Amino acid sequence: MAFFISTHQLAFTFGILGNVVSFLVYLSPLPTFYRIYKRKSTEGFQSIPYSVSLFSAMLYLYYAYLKDNEILLITINSFGFGIELMYLIVFMTYATRESKIFTTKLLVFFNVFIYGAIIVLTYQLTKNDELRLKIVGWICAVFSVSVFAAPLSIMRHVIKTKSVEFMPFPLSFFLTVCAVMWFFYGILSKDMYIATPNILGFTFGIAQMILYAIYRKRKQQVLPDITLIDLKDITIDMKAVVVEIIQENAADEKENKQEEVDGVNEKKDGDNNQEIAITTSKVREN
Repeated sequence: MAFFISTHQLAFTFGILGNVVSFLVYLSPLPTFYRIYKRKSTEGFQSIPYSVSLFSAMLYLYYAYLKDNEILLITINSFGFGIELMYLIVFMTYATRESKIFTTKLLVFFNVFIYGAIIVLTYQLTKNDELRLKIVGWICAVFSVSVFAAPLSIMRHVIKTKSVEFMPFPLSFFLTVCAVMWFFYGILSKDMYIATPNILGFTFGIAQMILYAIYRKRKQQVLPDITLIDLKDITIDMKAVVVEIIQENAADEKENKQEEVDGVNEKKDGDNNQEIAITTSKVREN
């Protein structure tokens, strides 16, 4: 008996695999944010990839709402929305003032104004459900490309510094596998708004892994952590050095003054001896 798998079943299978891999993609930055939490500093990490990912998850939730039977999109993007929000909260907690201001502006602009404008305009200007779905689908596709292209700034940083310290390999790897899964899901379910951007996602993922292979063996020069105790020790050492220098200068100055005094005394003794000799000679002449 032949065993046949329908296109719908294959699409659902790739959708499940896409959910599993996407779940791992969303979890892959956990070591990075644990490091941020442990060191109480965002160091050289950026908030752009996580901000764009949050916006993309919100867009695909809206797209899934407009399209029937898209439970697979709803489940993974709901999880993505929650985890990306958590990452950004951690980032904002330990970021510098400049990074906090930049991230806040980014979130307000995209996740409030742009997202709100998309919902309002697509409902007000398009009364046809099919047209509304197409418009939102193209918007989702464009921002999916932005999600995959967001790490380009980090790739440039890797090339500039020749260090992969701020480009975690698990994220690059899972993004590549994830792109493959969702590409086949989009093809089999005849959804080009999902399939098309994942072609670029696969390309960017491969590029990141190539960079990782090139620069992963380069030595990473990381500044040592300095605690308050270390700073106290350094301060004490500096004080000791300053005191030693002052003491040496004082000793040299004292020695120079002593030499001047000795010179003056010798001169006075010479003058006195000369006067005594003159007086003696005058006495003898008389």
